[in-house]
Amino acid sequence: MFDKLKQLKELKGLQDELKKQTYDIEKNGVRLVMNGGMELVEISLNPELSPEDQTRALKEAHNELLRKVQMAMAQRFQGMM
Repeated sequence: MFDKLKQLKELKGLQDELKKQTYDIEKNGVRLVMNGGMELVEISLNPELSPEDQTRALKEAHNELLRKVQMAMAQRFQGMM
């Protein structure tokens, strides 16, 4: 039982540590910044793009950034095991 509590405490510490890290990406001048808790911290749009192009760039950047953060988290958790 104490092993489970210790492991739970380690996971909570890792989660707090990940939230402090930020990851960013830029697509066609659209920039996103996300923390390790998968919360968007910053969005910068490119005023030179049409609304359709901004939407497309935003979707692509968001999806790629999510994968980037998930991979970073998976590597951290794998290092724990």
